[in-house]
Amino acid sequence: MTATINGFGFIEYAAADAAPLHRLFRQMGFNAIKRHKKKPITLYRQGQSDFFINECDSGFAADFHAKHGPSAPGFSIIFDNKEAALEHSLKGGSEQIEVLNGLDFPAIKGIGDAALYLLDKGSYEAVLARDFDDIPGVNQSPTGFGLTFIDHLTHNLYFGNMAQWSAYYEDLFDFREIRYFDIKGQKTGLVSKAMTSPNGSVKIPLNESDDPKSQINEYLDEYKGEGIQHIALFTNNIYETVESMRAAGVEFLETPETYYSIIDRRVPEHNEDVARMQKNHILIDADEETKKQLLLQIFTQTNIGPIFFEIIQRKGNEGFGEGNFQALFESIELEQQKRGYLDE
Repeated sequence: MTATINGFGFIEYAAADAAPLHRLFRQMGFNAIKRHKKKPITLYRQGQSDFFINECDSGFAADFHAKHGPSAPGFSIIFDNKEAALEHSLKGGSEQIEVLNGLDFPAIKGIGDAALYLLDKGSYEAVLARDFDDIPGVNQSPTGFGLTFIDHLTHNLYFGNMAQWSAYYEDLFDFREIRYFDIKGQKTGLVSKAMTSPNGSVKIPLNESDDPKSQINEYLDEYKGEGIQHIALFTNNIYETVESMRAAGVEFLETPETYYSIIDRRVPEHNEDVARMQKNHILIDADEETKKQLLLQIFTQTNIGPIFFEIIQRKGNEGFGEGNFQALFESIELEQQKRGYLDE
């Protein structure tokens, strides 16, 4: 790979009715800061996280949401040299796509035929300056509820496609596998392989399941294809962030009370406020070796079609909450059972 990866850039969203997207992002603490000069595209920002809502009635994003419903038609990775990244990707066999009525950045076809935009910081800022107007009276660097950057993006795949897509990131961008999980619930299961860029600034876990009633395949049925399952956003104070989001109307997954009764056994000497953690349904995990590198996380209900968000705070732990995977899986499975989905 001839270009260095410097993290995620933006995520693009689209829906036939975009009003719920605007409302959701405001509830999450994002501010609308820019509007495209010629197209109905709005940029929301919080910290270093940029979300675009594309309301064009034709073009790539419109075709994407016509197939998938409320969705994420694309996301970007920032390189130090986007031309070198694109050249390397095309030589490696990727397919360049033309994103009509959308954002003016080079893109290649990614998982589920979504756009993977290749950016560098300079060209991104130049396009924003050229194509967008600042919304008057709005702070262009809002801190919102304390969400600072995109920590990782998890994708759901059709069973048997994990090898293809992990090789895609390995071959094009020198990613490597850092975690592998095999999770079993009472009725269903999944496997997950977490991929990361060479410097760890971009993490993309991949999920698949051979069970037709699994959470993965329910997503694939509703989304009508592969795509982003959830977007993880980092915060330096998960309690304040979650409490602010909850007060604004964001709904989170609930965690069984029994989970909190064994926290001190799972994670000794964590020094966290368990009562506040339980009140907010926040999960905690620690590294297996020392039990001192912590991670706090929580997941929203699905709120963009089958897509949801994770709020994460890392206290030295660079994992994905492996110790919570089972609890999370069972929480989602319980929600499936309440809806009667597993009994159909």
